[in-house]
Amino acid sequence: MSVTDTFGRPLRDLRISVTDRCNFRCIYCMPKEVFGRDFQFLDRKELLTFEEISRVARLFHDRFGVKKLRLTGGEPLVRRNLERLIAQLAAIPEVDLTLTTNGSLLVEKARALRDAGLTRITVSLDSLDDKVFRAMNDVDFPVATVLEGIEAADKAGLRPIKINMVVKRGVNDDSVVPMARFFRGTGHILRFIEYMDVGATNGWRMDDVVPAKEIIARIDAELPLEPAHPNYRGEVAKRWRYKDGQGEIGVISSVTQAFCRDCTRIRLSAEGSLYTCLFATQGFDLKPLVRGGRSDAEIVEAVEALWRVREDRYSEIRTAGTAGLKKVEMSYIGG
Repeated sequence: MSVTDTFGRPLRDLRISVTDRCNFRCIYCMPKEVFGRDFQFLDRKELLTFEEISRVARLFHDRFGVKKLRLTGGEPLVRRNLERLIAQLAAIPEVDLTLTTNGSLLVEKARALRDAGLTRITVSLDSLDDKVFRAMNDVDFPVATVLEGIEAADKAGLRPIKINMVVKRGVNDDSVVPMARFFRGTGHILRFIEYMDVGATNGWRMDDVVPAKEIIARIDAELPLEPAHPNYRGEVAKRWRYKDGQGEIGVISSVTQAFCRDCTRIRLSAEGSLYTCLFATQGFDLKPLVRGGRSDAEIVEAVEALWRVREDRYSEIRTAGTAGLKKVEMSYIGG
């Protein structure tokens, strides 16, 4: 059964947050002054169990035709025994299963993730400059360990590896070209993300955004680029390839070139709320249905009703009128 929202957008992608916890305190996502030692994260009993997550994912696949599942957090690899969930999700036929991680635990976990059935991985890495990277993750974590994790994932067969870099002006924009130069020719796909006003705690300002056009111009001046066609409808990154054939990059321009009209994603938070937009102000609590003995048909009916009235297009209407909204934090529902 296919279902579309008020703008005719189908439901195709399910992003699953498995934890609201993270071992980093990145300044654009979980700033330390908000997510400090006294911050109250979700109690473990509030989290959906692996079996509950798998049931929901299978319903999305079987009833709505969802083929893309992405595990997020927080940092998903801090959730204990995550390999068990991956094995359950990998058993769903014809599903593209991937995971986004900060890479801090990949050296020890990459092989187990692949053995459990994970097929691809995305690693967040905001600079190769160790001083800049430590300042951005704000827990003094070294860039070398993340690079070792990327290598471990590659050796384990988690390919292609995508590298996500959030670009903030005056903080790490000097790292754009060095990152492109480093990953060019490796087979990995580097993606630059415009600094977004997700949540309400990261102090976002438009002046901090480095537009996609500027990112591409900087790289093209040294490493000539040409546009590439999208792989599918709803692909968030605009693709560019190196003219010498040494690979490709992507730019996610949610701020300056909004792609709301093709958005096919829904997000499941760690304790079972559904969010129809990354910039949502509230979610739909699915857990009472999942944990309360409701039938599969009742859960599907609730999801269908939610999606049919969906009218989210925050990035297309971003104005002074949207400033100050109490949006859900990215660390809570993943990117």
